[in-house]
Amino acid sequence: MVILNSYRLFQSQSRYASRKIVLKPTSLLSHPLFSSSHLISIDDDVEVVYRIITSSSSSQNLRQTLKSIGVFLSNDLIDKVLLKFRFAHGNPLQALEFFKLTSNRRGFYHTPFSVDTMVYILGRTRKFEHIWDVLIEIKRKDPSLISSRTIQVVLARIAKLCSVRQTVESFRKFKKLVPVFDITCFNALLRTLCQEKSMTDARNVYHQLKKGYRPNLQTFNILLSGWKSSEEAESFLEEMIELGVKPDIVTYNSLIDVYSKSREIQKAYRMLKKMREEDITPDVITYTIIIGGLGLIGQPDKARYVLKEMEEYGCHPDVAAYNAAIRNYCIAKRLNDAFGLINEMVEKGMNPNATTYNLFFRVFYWSNDLHSSWNLYNRMTHAGCLPNTQSCMFLFRLFRRHENAEMALQLWDDMVKIGFGSLALASDVLFDLLCDMGRLAEAEMCFLQMVEKGYKPSNVSFKRIKVLLELANKHDVLQNLEEKMTTFGPSIKVAGVPEDLSET
Repeated sequence: MVILNSYRLFQSQSRYASRKIVLKPTSLLSHPLFSSSHLISIDDDVEVVYRIITSSSSSQNLRQTLKSIGVFLSNDLIDKVLLKFRFAHGNPLQALEFFKLTSNRRGFYHTPFSVDTMVYILGRTRKFEHIWDVLIEIKRKDPSLISSRTIQVVLARIAKLCSVRQTVESFRKFKKLVPVFDITCFNALLRTLCQEKSMTDARNVYHQLKKGYRPNLQTFNILLSGWKSSEEAESFLEEMIELGVKPDIVTYNSLIDVYSKSREIQKAYRMLKKMREEDITPDVITYTIIIGGLGLIGQPDKARYVLKEMEEYGCHPDVAAYNAAIRNYCIAKRLNDAFGLINEMVEKGMNPNATTYNLFFRVFYWSNDLHSSWNLYNRMTHAGCLPNTQSCMFLFRLFRRHENAEMALQLWDDMVKIGFGSLALASDVLFDLLCDMGRLAEAEMCFLQMVEKGYKPSNVSFKRIKVLLELANKHDVLQNLEEKMTTFGPSIKVAGVPEDLSET
């Protein structure tokens, strides 16, 4: 089936196994926070527990309310509640109180996922001292729960806010927390520095600390990814070979990526030839990188030919490979050719994803083409592809630019009912639009829908709505919204730990 014809159309292991959830339906449904139509399922239980946590005024109140509704807090349920806190940007101290309450049960162990999610939530809000307290307690109970993944989660939050020196100092603290402090931990530090700082920082730290570890294949693959300078990448390849570490397909793909991004496409092709000589078969990632590199030097047609060439070598292009080729045509403003590739994907049994459509949303956004954007949104949903947060943000910003509240409200309604995109991020743009147009009734409706889903509107949006409601003398509406906001705070004070913390 052809979706688009042309641009014209747009103008755990056993210990962590999930346990049976025991509920007392009558007491649960009679609780004032929930309606009688609430269905008993794991997702509903997550909403129930999340709302109880965010509306509790104290630790004792939280414990009593959870006990009164008879919800058995299984590992699976706890994982999902903490994940809800992460994506809803919930109060970190409320999440911590829940984490501690469940951890104190006799014979209970959190999953590694819960531990990593909890420290991520705390790190995002700079509660670093709380992180160390949590990890010390986890070490006392079961040190195996602190993995290299945990190290990377913690260091990533610290590196985002603090200096390289402070990040390295935090890394050293893990020596007393993990069972084995080895090259896997060092690799977690290097990956963090590559992602959150710079490749130069990662290189410098590697040379400073490498004597204490034995670099392995993963070490060099981390250090090879992300360089803009081919000379730097080549120097690591030389060191790698000197140490007797044999390159693999990840190594070669990283080097090809460096050459492609630095527009040294001939070197990329020479590396591709070397791979074949070494009996390392290029994979779909290899060819996707080449396609992207050809786009950077203005050769989208040659990149399209690579899609056919790779099939001759027995490597079939996937959606990501097609997206790379489509992106090249979008950059060149050749949208008919880009849509042609979408048709080709569909004919081969592949479904375009949100990333595919976002390539077009970006073009329409910068060309200020609201009509084409809205048509594209309707066509992608009709084809069964749900927009992601980036798709929604392109649309909402375009709606605000054109002051089109009706389209914005339709998209918001779809997000609420179907469950795609981030309500937290989209709401700021939506509330700006509605307030600018004096649509207070709709702003109130969207505000309440957001709270009902467990997402806290930003303080900036709430203050703006508050000012307009005061000017309109709608004090009863304002009082209701203020009461709803209080369900997300105040913070629960965690016993024995000060709330004002330093960042390091």
